[in-house]
Amino acid sequence: MKIAWSNDIHLNFVDTAVAGKFCARILKTESAALLIGGDIAEASDLVTWLRFLEENLPLPVYFVLGNHDYYGSSIASVRDQVRGLDSERLHWLPEAGVVPLTNHACLVGHGGWGDSRHGDFLYSNLMLNDYFAIDELRAAGKEGEPFMGFHLSKAPLKKPLEALGDDAARTLEPFLVDALSRFEEVIVLTHVSPFPESCLYRGKISDPEWLPDFTCKAVGDLLRREVAAHPDCQVTVLCGHTHGGGKTQVLPNLQVLTGAARYGKPDFQILDI
Repeated sequence: MKIAWSNDIHLNFVDTAVAGKFCARILKTESAALLIGGDIAEASDLVTWLRFLEENLPLPVYFVLGNHDYYGSSIASVRDQVRGLDSERLHWLPEAGVVPLTNHACLVGHGGWGDSRHGDFLYSNLMLNDYFAIDELRAAGKEGEPFMGFHLSKAPLKKPLEALGDDAARTLEPFLVDALSRFEEVIVLTHVSPFPESCLYRGKISDPEWLPDFTCKAVGDLLRREVAAHPDCQVTVLCGHTHGGGKTQVLPNLQVLTGAARYGKPDFQILDI
């Protein structure tokens, strides 16, 4: 069974002609489904682009949300929008639950979040656009003193970022546990790398300045614990966010594929299930 996997396609950076060619290329592969690992567009046109994919791809599309998908709005509002899509082809994870792909393999997922726990969050000079473009984070950052001349403070952001990571792990956990108990192969679709070793950019692990915003330790801890308890089950995590590709073996039965990406050039890989 062939499945197309794409991440960080940022369709708001292209026109419908480019997006249409992207869909046509996927159809030529005769894939049974498309998986999208977040950063589909931005909040203002996310649903528009999801509907475009629905109209141009006569196959199931399973997706998680990335940080860019919330830009210009709130996390709660965007999630409400995709929850209300009411589509036979568009399936948002984790809402779709455990998705059987074959008799032996299934799919679960959650976008995750950079939860500030790996690396040096408070000592980093990095200020992501997330802190300004997502309502909940902008409001939290304004509670502290300005940071490096910005009208935001990083310290008050740490708690809400950790909470977003914890929520991702807590939401994913029952689906992951169920999947591991019933299937020999489990694919976990996410946006943010769950592990530092799979947080790759230009073939190298990201440095401590970037790791806090580009890894989700809460989801990583969940995966290590539950996958280790099921040694006969093979688990593959599909992530993106860094735009740097690579493959990482975390446990004997747990591998992570980090997807490469370029703005303006949506692309995909083919997985054999």
